[in-house]
Amino acid sequence: MNISAEKTVTIPEIAFIAATRGAIGFGVGLLLAEKFRRERRKVLGWTLFLSGLASTIPIALHLFRKKETEVPGY
Repeated sequence: MNISAEKTVTIPEIAFIAATRGAIGFGVGLLLAEKFRRERRKVLGWTLFLSGLASTIPIALHLFRKKETEVPGY
């Protein structure tokens, strides 16, 4: 598997990747913030962080295994 090869990514794939990155970042932000009670902050933060992290693995596998389709005229 060549991870340095160029890949074409669709807009929905980019949006999905951005959403998982956002969930991870928001989860980390909640873990570091002081706005909620400690126990609630920990539950929300870890849930967002771990769900974002867990959803990243299938996305990465999909993108690395995706076969490039030839675009006519290129």
